[in-house]
Parts: sequence; structure tokens; C-alpha cells
Amino acid sequence: MTQLAVESLTPLQYLGIPVALLGAVFLALGAQLQHRGVSKVEASELSIAEEKARSEGMIAPLAKSAGLGFRQIVLLAQRPSWLIGTVMLGLAVVLQLTSLYLAPITLVQPLGAVALVITAVLNARVSKVRLDAVSIRAITFCVVGVALFVGVAAFTTESHRVSDRQLFIILGILAVVTVTFAVVFAIYRARFRAIFYILGAGILYGFVATLAKVVLDRIKTGDFNWLVVVCVVALLIATVLGGYFVQNAYSSGPPDLVIAGLTVIDPIVAVTIGITVLGEASSAHWSAIIVFVVAGALAVRGVFQLARHHPQSRD
Repeated sequence: MTQLAVESLTPLQYLGIPVALLGAVFLALGAQLQHRGVSKVEASELSIAEEKARSEGMIAPLAKSAGLGFRQIVLLAQRPSWLIGTVMLGLAVVLQLTSLYLAPITLVQPLGAVALVITAVLNARVSKVRLDAVSIRAITFCVVGVALFVGVAAFTTESHRVSDRQLFIILGILAVVTVTFAVVFAIYRARFRAIFYILGAGILYGFVATLAKVVLDRIKTGDFNWLVVVCVVALLIATVLGGYFVQNAYSSGPPDLVIAGLTVIDPIVAVTIGITVLGEASSAHWSAIIVFVVAGALAVRGVFQLARHHPQSRD
């Protein structure tokens, strides 16, 4: 999150833009393939359950309701479409990290919203389900809201070296968030639908993006200590838990809804951490704060509207 004028960008920073866009393409394709893999595993499991119920003279179950279990995870690892999607998402992560290394987070992070548009078009063609006007408007809210939110942040915030104290605060908040999601999931998992998983994954990935930027900056400056190692460990834990939430989101919602949540919640959380914890908007005009609130609300509203009105949403 850096005070930025376009004319001040270096050629290396400009390179971060196409890298981020390519990452968005891989994110969209990977999401579509992973969603297909999860859908096939669920269909296979449901078919087996229905056959068993009929043979025992019982009523067949209507649907899975308690999140993916260990058996489903193993079956996913055997699906070619899911594996290819995972590789593509891995490439998307590598490209995102590369773009973060090359350019300020507020320059490249909003470009992930391109993945939402690509996923929406791709999913409509693959599933042969046409998006209605409400869903298209919701997607527009997501893209415009997140672009405005992070775009204003790019011109009103200034970057500072992240101190060890600030890192402790970020790690502490992440620990509380992670434990809270884990406990709530363990107790109420049977009641959850796509929107919970999307919010959980988006919030966790917002911390992942922030920690990744901190780690990359510390590596770049040679300031690598034990606290950075803790950041890497926390980053990996949050990535795994967020990834599990994403797979569950695929089982109860379309891929463009999942990508909408991630590309909206992720950058908003990352920028909010920069504003509240790192004090990067301390010199910003009060009107910028109003824009942050309005743009963030617009983007989040788009996610909830998409969850409610998407033709493929089971919720």
C-alpha cells in the first residue's frame, strides 16, 4: 500500500500489472476446474448414498450438509479436473506473489477482480446457465466497489516499514480469527452454506496477502528474523484453512460466487489492515475514509446479492 502516482512507476513496477492479470486468468480457470471436481465427487457420493438407501428400504439423502470430510478430500485428489485446477491455482498464487514483489499491493491487488468477470463468463458457457440481470448487476457492484476501494487507497495511503510490534498485532488478530472460524465451523458446520465459507476464506486470504507482502519486503531488505519465520508458518496455516473453506464453498455455490467473495473480501481486508494496524491512511483526507466505507459496502453488497440471486446458488 504505497502512495503512488502513475508517472512515478518504474518499468519493473509496470511489469507487475500483466503478471497480476495473468494470475487472474489462472485463478478463474483453476476455480472452474476445481468446482467441476468437487461437483463430480459430490454427485458420485450422493449416488452411492442413494443406492445404499434404496437397498435398505430407506429414504435417500437429499444432499451433503456438513462440509467435506476426509474421504471426499481423498477422492478430490484423484480427480484430474480438480488436480489440474489446483495446479492452476498454485500458478495463480505464484504470479500474485510475483506481482506483489514487483509492485505495490494497492496497484496489483484490485486486478484480481478481472478473475470474477472471466469466471462468470466461463461458468455461464460451461454450465449453460445464463446470468440474469440481478446477478450481472451484483458482479458489477463487486468489480466497481473493490476497484474504487483499493484505487483510492493507492492514492491516499503511504507505506511504512512494518515494525515487529505491528507484526505481533497482525499475527494476534489472525490467530483470533483462525481459532474463531475453526471453532464455529466445528460446532455449526452442518448449518453453513457458501456465503460463510466465502467470507471465511476471503478474510483469511486477506491476512495471507498482507503477510506475504511483509515477508517479501523483509526478504528484499535482508531483514529476516525469527518473527518472519512465524509469519511464514501463520501464512501457510491460513492458506490451508482458507483453501478448505474454498472447497466447501464450491460444494454449495457456483465458482463465480466463490471468486466474487475472494476478489472482494481479500483486498478489502488487506487494505483495512494497512489502514487500521499499520496507520497507512493517517495523512489521508476524511473524504477518503467515506469513499472507503461506501466502496467497501458496495462491493460486499454485490457478494451477498450474488449469493442470493445467482441462478446456480443452492442457498
